[in-house]
Amino acid sequence: MIPNNVFAETLLQFFAPIRGYLDDQTVSDIVINGPSQVFVERKGKLELTPARFETGEDLMAALRNVAQFVGKEVDEQRPILEARLPSGARLQAVFPPAAPDGPHVAIRKFPKAALTAARLVDLGALTPLAATTLHALVTAKMNIVIGGGTGSGKTSLLNALSAFIPESERVVVIEDSKEVQLQRQHVIQLEARPPDTKGRGQVTIRDLFRATLRMRPDRIVIGEIRGGEALDIIQAMTSGHGGCLGTLHATHPRDTLTRLETMSMMSNIEMPLAAMRIQIASAVNFIVQIARIRDGSRKVTHITEVTGVDVASGSYQTQDLFVREYAREGSADAASSELVPTGALPACLPQLREHGVDLPVALYEFARQTAASARSGT
Repeated sequence: MIPNNVFAETLLQFFAPIRGYLDDQTVSDIVINGPSQVFVERKGKLELTPARFETGEDLMAALRNVAQFVGKEVDEQRPILEARLPSGARLQAVFPPAAPDGPHVAIRKFPKAALTAARLVDLGALTPLAATTLHALVTAKMNIVIGGGTGSGKTSLLNALSAFIPESERVVVIEDSKEVQLQRQHVIQLEARPPDTKGRGQVTIRDLFRATLRMRPDRIVIGEIRGGEALDIIQAMTSGHGGCLGTLHATHPRDTLTRLETMSMMSNIEMPLAAMRIQIASAVNFIVQIARIRDGSRKVTHITEVTGVDVASGSYQTQDLFVREYAREGSADAASSELVPTGALPACLPQLREHGVDLPVALYEFARQTAASARSGT
């Protein structure tokens, strides 16, 4: 049997045309549109490179070796490959006939060292006040969902927030493909597995989640909520498993809640919509929205509290604690933006104080100033 390190080096030789970009720490994504077009992303911007595979068969050979490395098969009946490279980078490929001009490949790289909240502050993704607020929310075991689009930095933000979990707590991480790098010692990482070519051996996120509930977790972290497991997660959040963290694809805090609804409906469990909304609003305490903004950078745009459901209208009730404000289009610094407090204080203050934590003093000051301005009518 070939040792893994030898197989890994052999595999990288097939990717010789893009090897430099795989090693380049400034590159976050590599996208290959057939053998003769390779783009890379740096600082949120895609740029065309001179890299080329000599023929489509050379690219196919590299991808077949990736499939062999991860124990999967690709052919006309199975034209989609999801895999992890030896470096930990995630690879997604679509082959002909599903991609007539392909194969098309996207490689997402992850930093060797997980981003910290302090680093996110340095990059402008967070402010010190917002980071301190999130520290308090995580410590107090609020259930937090991180919403954002593809490539917006959801997993990086999840990694940063994980550093706020007290070291005395046992954390179980559940993922489709291992990407989360929690900044702590006591972590159990579980990974789903697709069925083999004969349909055997599948382990789903739902399977892992149910097993996790019997593994004495203090915290459960879901790398990405994608399907029917959403209802299991919601029910766990409302039955004593506080402090859960997870990510999902959504473009706005309210979209995050409706996406959770949609995915909960995929569980094949009949539940009236009104009851489902009440459960979701009770389970999710906060939504942290992150996005790739106009200049290509990744920034937190909202920190939003979910306060309940309006009985009359059936709509979710939320309040923003922080919102990103943008410079006007056409101004001297149109790309600038700032994450600012709204002056609202969360309804969950008693729960925070039960855990011996409080919000930053500056947040109370913003709330006082906002209330004073409202009374004066300015």
